[in-house]
Amino acid sequence: MSTTPPTFATPPSFLGIARQDRSAPIAIAGIPLDIGTTHRAGARFGPAAIRRASAMLVDGAHPISWIDPKTLPVADIGDFPIALGDIPQSLALIEQHAADFEHLVALGGEHGITLPLLRALRRRMAAPLGLVHFDAHVDTWPDSFGQLFGHGSVFYHAIREGLIDPRRTIQIGIRSPMPREVWDWTVAQGVSIVCAQDVHEQGPSSVAARIREVVGAGPCYLSFDIDTLDPAFAPGTGTPEIGGLASWQAQAILRRLGGLAFAGMDLVEVAPAYDVSEITALAGATMVWEYLCLPR
Repeated sequence: MSTTPPTFATPPSFLGIARQDRSAPIAIAGIPLDIGTTHRAGARFGPAAIRRASAMLVDGAHPISWIDPKTLPVADIGDFPIALGDIPQSLALIEQHAADFEHLVALGGEHGITLPLLRALRRRMAAPLGLVHFDAHVDTWPDSFGQLFGHGSVFYHAIREGLIDPRRTIQIGIRSPMPREVWDWTVAQGVSIVCAQDVHEQGPSSVAARIREVVGAGPCYLSFDIDTLDPAFAPGTGTPEIGGLASWQAQAILRRLGGLAFAGMDLVEVAPAYDVSEITALAGATMVWEYLCLPR
């Protein structure tokens, strides 16, 4: 008789992973920050929700790559500390803690967590990183309603600080309202934008090929905002936008990115208070699982 516990009894770490040491080649960490959100808060509860939903993914290997993340050298090291109510200090703490890891997979939290993660990575890299960015929003506003480091200005700062190479940066799923000057500034830096409508019309294979073309062979980073998905598939997020990707489209694109030199990843903006039957948390957990299952 099998002694494997049923999925509902999976331990509360990501995929029920027992390893917790910070020296693991791949570390999973929650970052429960959401004080820089511009609409609905609540992504501070995202890491716990993603971990709970990941219990649905523990039954075996990936059906295409045949990789089982539980057999990889992965540890779930818990949540990073933040400075309650203080964005700059929270970003400094996140950067400080992220510096210790060989390869970090972060569970957000709002998209603001990506900036200190990129700052920590950049200190170890010889050149700015490429970026694969799934989102409904470009996140290149100079500020977020007067807040310099809100979740809508992440990649404005990342470009200005030389953390990412805009010519090796591609954004997928963009569709939100924005000032024309924000769009123009982003494109002028060299960023490639694949709107949600482009994904629908061109299909995952074409989009994945475009990502490979833009990012190339150098080190790159994956940042996945769950609001890239249509609210029908991910209602539990702070800034939902209709017309987005279906979960299968995002999954199909990710499955075609094996072999890219990813140096880290984050999954952000899951806000479980607005979720329905955990479908947003499950989508988020599955995108992380897809990343871990990519051939490298």
